[in-house]
Amino acid sequence: MKPDLRVALDDKVLVGDGAMGTFLYQMGFPVGISYEELNLTSPEVIRDVHRRYAQAGAQVLESNTFSANYDKLSKYGLESKVSEINRAGVRIAREAAGPGGYVVGAVGSIRGGKRTNISSGELKKYFEQQLQALLAEGVDGVMLETFYDVEELVLALSITRRLTDVPVICQFAVEDVARTLDGYSMPDAFRIVQSEGADIIGFNCRTGPNGILSAIKALDGRLPAPVSVYPNAGVADYVDGEYRYGAGPEYFGQMAVQFADLGARIIGGCCGTTPAHIEAIAKALAEYVPQPAVYEPIPEPEAPLTVREPEPETPSGSREPNLVELAKQRHTVIVELDPPRDLDISKFMKGAHRLKEAGADALTLADNSLAVTRMSNMALGHLVQVETGLRPLVHIACRDRNLIGTQSHMMGFDALGIDHVLAVTGDPARFGDLPGSSSVYDLTSFEIIRMIKQLNEGIAFSGKPLKQKAKFVVGAAFNPHGKHLDKAVARLERKIAAGADYIMTQPVYDPELIRAVGEATKHLDTPIFMGIMPLASGRNAEYLHNEVPGIQLSDDVRSRMAGLEGEEGRAMGVQIAKELLDVAMDHFNGIYLMTPFMLYEMSAQLIEHVWARSGRQLSPLFR
Repeated sequence: MKPDLRVALDDKVLVGDGAMGTFLYQMGFPVGISYEELNLTSPEVIRDVHRRYAQAGAQVLESNTFSANYDKLSKYGLESKVSEINRAGVRIAREAAGPGGYVVGAVGSIRGGKRTNISSGELKKYFEQQLQALLAEGVDGVMLETFYDVEELVLALSITRRLTDVPVICQFAVEDVARTLDGYSMPDAFRIVQSEGADIIGFNCRTGPNGILSAIKALDGRLPAPVSVYPNAGVADYVDGEYRYGAGPEYFGQMAVQFADLGARIIGGCCGTTPAHIEAIAKALAEYVPQPAVYEPIPEPEAPLTVREPEPETPSGSREPNLVELAKQRHTVIVELDPPRDLDISKFMKGAHRLKEAGADALTLADNSLAVTRMSNMALGHLVQVETGLRPLVHIACRDRNLIGTQSHMMGFDALGIDHVLAVTGDPARFGDLPGSSSVYDLTSFEIIRMIKQLNEGIAFSGKPLKQKAKFVVGAAFNPHGKHLDKAVARLERKIAAGADYIMTQPVYDPELIRAVGEATKHLDTPIFMGIMPLASGRNAEYLHNEVPGIQLSDDVRSRMAGLEGEEGRAMGVQIAKELLDVAMDHFNGIYLMTPFMLYEMSAQLIEHVWARSGRQLSPLFR
């Protein structure tokens, strides 16, 4: 009988297998199908892949079950076959491995580095279901691989340890910065998972051999357990409609020895690797005799983990107060002016100057609101800042950018000194002027708040430390309309818990609702900017009430606006807005005015009404 996998690693380096998914892709199986379903529909294909790796020298084979969990399989209508697919995957690998080979049940991250809405309870259920199926077929070990953050890996590990005492391999997917996505250094990450019961700890995917080599070196030679490494074959390139990887077998053979010298005891390959890569590893290690391993627990850091450089304190009074600070001192007015839908910005800039003159504290610019294409609020925000001196407050929607684009966008704002943002989900793209475009939604509004605040801690979305901290003041949206105000406030409290510094509401047209919101939120210390949008006409009132999500008009307002158009309609709209402002100012210091149809003079009149009512005198310098 072959020894337990843990025992086998005492005096030898084992060769792992290579990629399954990318190798199947090279064989002609397209991206977008469930490769795990092939365990049932084409078992001979999966068996052949395993056999090729075994013949190349692989001693540890992973079952073709990386994404065989309820969540991933449900995308293909296969959620009822979780057990069947996993058990078949183990049996097929066992046939190829033979009596002397090891078969480990592959379990991949479910979140996959994304900030998804999958709860911890759901994760536990999905991991347990998959693990039970793998263990029922008698795997020699479990490989928890391609985990981007410590939290999810520890959750999967704790379930595994509750179900079995077989060897467990835990593998992180990291960049060469050697930090997890949630910001842990590799020594801390290794210490945590080793203390939770991991037998072998290592790395796979996301980077090639050089990146993983850097991650191992970040451990400074202190290994709490045997190390496993499964690097990609370099960075993928997309050439002539195909994905290609540049790192060849010879290079992998050379790197295998370096990994072994650093303490790696299982060495295989991930994306882009083939049986040729594994054969090169096996040949390079054929005569290799590892030094006796010395494993020791990694101690906890003496001080809390610091991932940013200290920043000198700003002398008191040497900077302009932000909107949160202003709203805690006095009435504060932010005004929304929509970026243009064409290339002419002359009217927009004229409006920005007029609103500055009226005394607006900030100009807020939406991010393609209602999914309608408009000029970049980054560009316009910068122009407003430079040409008028008015503070820009820019919206950032989850809809239009993936994680890469969102961080890049935020870094651009920071470089321009635009530090006030409003995080919003964004209306679905299919309802806008380009219905064929895609809605991204990598992040929810809660998650984007957390990620932006993470930049304030000097940590990139990837967990990489940045050379300095951002200074974003992050707002969140609040819709007070609906039958259950208490539930809306509870959701608002969760956004504040996620890191929101201030709140901006949808426009409200009912004085009683303004009072109700004031009463329901009076326990909150976070400033709330009550939304007021003057109506331009009777038709505008009916459109907003009946067709725009999140906006409801009272019967009284609709009656007063009915049939009014042109100057008469705008005058009544301003009058109604002034009445609403009078109520709002009794309950909120924050006022959020939305400008309809670029009619900025209406907003200017309302700003002046706020200052007249509050008794604030604007100096000529401010104007």
